[in-house]
Amino acid sequence: MPPRSTTRGARGATPLPSAPTSGDNPATARGAAPAPHSATGTSTLDLALRMVEFLAMQSRPLALAQITAHFSASKATVYRHLVTLQRHGFVRQDPETGRYDAGVKLMVLGEALRARFDVLSAARAELMELRDRTGQAVTICALVDGEVVVLELVQGRTLIEFATRPGTRLDFHASAHGKVWLAFGADELLARALAAPLKNWTAHTITDPDALRREVGLVRQRGWSTAPDEVLTGVNTLAAPIFDHRGALVGSLAIVGATQFIPPDPPDTQVAEVTGTAARISRSLGWRS
Repeated sequence: MPPRSTTRGARGATPLPSAPTSGDNPATARGAAPAPHSATGTSTLDLALRMVEFLAMQSRPLALAQITAHFSASKATVYRHLVTLQRHGFVRQDPETGRYDAGVKLMVLGEALRARFDVLSAARAELMELRDRTGQAVTICALVDGEVVVLELVQGRTLIEFATRPGTRLDFHASAHGKVWLAFGADELLARALAAPLKNWTAHTITDPDALRREVGLVRQRGWSTAPDEVLTGVNTLAAPIFDHRGALVGSLAIVGATQFIPPDPPDTQVAEVTGTAARISRSLGWRS
């Protein structure tokens, strides 16, 4: 996880690109419908999203005429949007009554996001405390759409700042977070990583499938992982898994810093800080060792 140069003295580092972000929508109380908007200047996507939100807030399915009455759009326009939304699972239609309701896809997406934000919510205070105790930057990751994604970064107390942003995707084979997911996640993650080309970031990046398999076995055995000089020379990460009440891997926690602060063979005190913090977060999610 590469650092970036700052006015505080770090130089020469190349930042990873960050994923685009979007603004938050305010929550609407159950049973209350979003206020109608004028159709003038309303984009197709805007109207479709407001229709999904409107249906999700209703206590019962609605007829096409009821939906149309809420929006300043023609019945034909509303119908076309409903057909498209239904095709993608965001809206469902009762085959007997013809009425429309929010689709199962919303529940699936909500469940996927719930686990992600539960982890981050449970970890926030621990992230700050781990940073304060170690002085190093702290990151937490989750699996999103089959990829290891950074949820949060807390900058450390050293002269180095990191350019990684929430939404940044990490390689499985070349990051401490990724190795945690290969060791404790679904078997298919390791199979997929071994079948794909292993990108060579530096001379220390693991690019041999057999070597990666051995590394993952070591991570599984000791319960934590490192990635010294594997993405950027001079940087190391020490990561540990976060489990939920089912014993399923739902996140990974790490400290990130220069190898002078986090050596390739980290001291027991650092290992204990990271694994202990990850265990406390896990217990807050209902995990029992």
